[in-house]
Amino acid sequence: MIEILVVEDDIALSNGIAMALRSAQVHVVQGHSLFAAKNHLAAHHIGLVILDINLPDGSGLDLLRELSDRQDTSVILLTANDTETDIVTGLELGADDYITKPFSLAVLRARVNTQLRKLENSTSSVFRQDCYCFAFDQMQFFKGTTPIELSKTEQKLLRLLVENKGITLERGKLLDRIWTDGAEYVDENALSVTIKRLRDKLEDTPSHPQYIKTVYGVGYTWAVK
Repeated sequence: MIEILVVEDDIALSNGIAMALRSAQVHVVQGHSLFAAKNHLAAHHIGLVILDINLPDGSGLDLLRELSDRQDTSVILLTANDTETDIVTGLELGADDYITKPFSLAVLRARVNTQLRKLENSTSSVFRQDCYCFAFDQMQFFKGTTPIELSKTEQKLLRLLVENKGITLERGKLLDRIWTDGAEYVDENALSVTIKRLRDKLEDTPSHPQYIKTVYGVGYTWAVK
């Protein structure tokens, strides 16, 4: 499911946009200020931001600057300013598209669907759940907006876990898949150490993990939420 964040201080317009875009495949969250938008971005992994430029606590362009290094988040600007300078500034700061007010919801849906198709085509190896975003091919891993550095071994283990979400993977099979150059020579403690490192980096409370679960006597699983 793709999450869309609508950042618009006109509550009636924001509600209308949200209603027009919600579907079984799209979850919409709303923020009416920069402060609220940043909180949503920290708590969720947002695939698309629909961003008003003029907000009560600042310019949406400031948030756009912060989003410029997030390759997995698209931005459509909403603006009442349709001068060439405003449009060029937004696009140069990294916006993927812009719509000038007033606009029809049909046009907005069409523009949004274009961006969602681009996201779908570019994120086939991206895993999203709650605040997590793991882009394995790009080797970019985020918890909220915080980048996480993972070793190659940690990346291999994490990918196996999330691609088999809800399935218990046996310790022996994990050793075979991760240390393909001869697991018979690998101390089984290496797997336990790698699991601990992943939990320390990803879990809020590593001693009581919510995602990387131990199935005692068998192996590990990435929990279904």
